Amino acid sequence: MPLVAAAVCPHPPLIVPELAGAAAGELDDLRAACAAALARLLAAEPDVVLLVGGGPETERFGAADYGSLRGYGLDRSVRLWQTNCAGVESLPLSLTIGAWLLGRTGTELPRLARSVAEDAPPAECADLGAALAVESERRTALLVLGDGSACRGVKAPGYDDPRAQAYDDGVARALAEADAEALLGLDPVLSAELKVAGRAPWQVLAGAARAAGGDWRGDLGYHRAPYGVAYFVASWERP
Repeated sequence: MPLVAAAVCPHPPLIVPELAGAAAGELDDLRAACAAALARLLAAEPDVVLLVGGGPETERFGAADYGSLRGYGLDRSVRLWQTNCAGVESLPLSLTIGAWLLGRTGTELPRLARSVAEDAPPAECADLGAALAVESERRTALLVLGDGSACRGVKAPGYDDPRAQAYDDGVARALAEADAEALLGLDPVLSAELKVAGRAPWQVLAGAARAAGGDWRGDLGYHRAPYGVAYFVASWERP
């Protein structure tokens, strides 16, 4: 796969304004950062966008598959790309939000999607990324979905954990510096304890970038923890 660029975005349901309701404005800056990262992704002129996000298991999805926001209070389906009778409601939340974000850009580019098991060990994630890096001859951009720790404060979903800040700061540095080795070094046990949803997808990105070779430049566009959950938006590009 001629990997030309990557974008990292979070996947909180509340990023969809209709789900946030009166609080929608609180994540306007996050939506704007995601939009900017996707604009840079598309500016690399890929032939296809491959979405990678965490899920119950590692799985490949069809172009007509879709996800639903029904379980979060909004009766809406989100298509990955095509609309036909072959599609099934199978996308996990990460890929559903990714498809929603990409759909907002208006791009007509083909879209593919892969989930990676949230408990997949780092070596397995790296191998999946490396496999993705050689399975297509088309210019491919990665949209990687993942949240950081959910333990940033007493009101966080995972309550307060003093280890969360340092963990998230390390992820932010790795994304800003396009440091694949640092991402591959994230501890799956600590990540699970901090309720991190992005560890496995970030390690797939690291494996893909490492296998693709060459130099990469990172840019961190967002790093905050609204509602006690760390969200990152980043762009990886070739210099």
